[in-house]
Amino acid sequence: MNAWPPRELLSTAHARILVIIPAYNEEHVIGGVIREISNQPVPVDVLVINDGSRDKTAQAAERAGAKVITLPTNLGIGGAVQTGYRFAERYGYDIAVQLDGDGQHNPLDLARVIAPVAEGTVDMAVGSRYVERTAYKSTTMRRTGMVVLAFMVRLILGYSVKDTTSGYRAVNRKVIQLFSRRYPTDYPEPESIIYLHRFGFRIKEVSVSMRERETGKSSITPFKSIYYMVKVLLSMGMNAIRSRKLL
Repeated sequence: MNAWPPRELLSTAHARILVIIPAYNEEHVIGGVIREISNQPVPVDVLVINDGSRDKTAQAAERAGAKVITLPTNLGIGGAVQTGYRFAERYGYDIAVQLDGDGQHNPLDLARVIAPVAEGTVDMAVGSRYVERTAYKSTTMRRTGMVVLAFMVRLILGYSVKDTTSGYRAVNRKVIQLFSRRYPTDYPEPESIIYLHRFGFRIKEVSVSMRERETGKSSITPFKSIYYMVKVLLSMGMNAIRSRKLL
């Protein structure tokens, strides 16, 4: 019989935790995501950054019990997430968790992602689809892109991060303070990993499950995947050089 409460919950017992959900036109999904988070035993506050949505995302999030900040225009994932980090820094949260609003990130993994940060063993934990075998299936093009990005990150960091584009992650107060001042806007997930590494922060991947999108479909075509790959590799290289100069 497993001990209760599990280690993941014990480590979060005294931490103030904010879940940041960037959302753009997620009216039909966001309420369910928030309710799933609220049903988990980890005590958290939920903040939805309504990134200039043209539907009723804000109203749906408020009805589900989340705090909501509505941006007057669409800033994109980087600007929306940084808004959440600024909120977390201003109101003194110990841990911030970034989680997508489209239903793909499973709130059942919340305690697992938070645990290493709450225990103080890492500064950022990245929820990864690839450190263990899961039911998640990606297209050949996207999987190829992940391999290329992971190889590039390994060259820069000197160690492997397999899921460089994962938007499911938890960070401690020091990272909250850093991200509230500067957060990458073009390709924030892989760039932020390099940015933290250059400043000596500890990063760890944690296995999570990824679900299919609940509504809509991805706008990323094979051509856009190649275009994204070229641009993100160039951006990562420039970010690595820029970060080195700041040290």
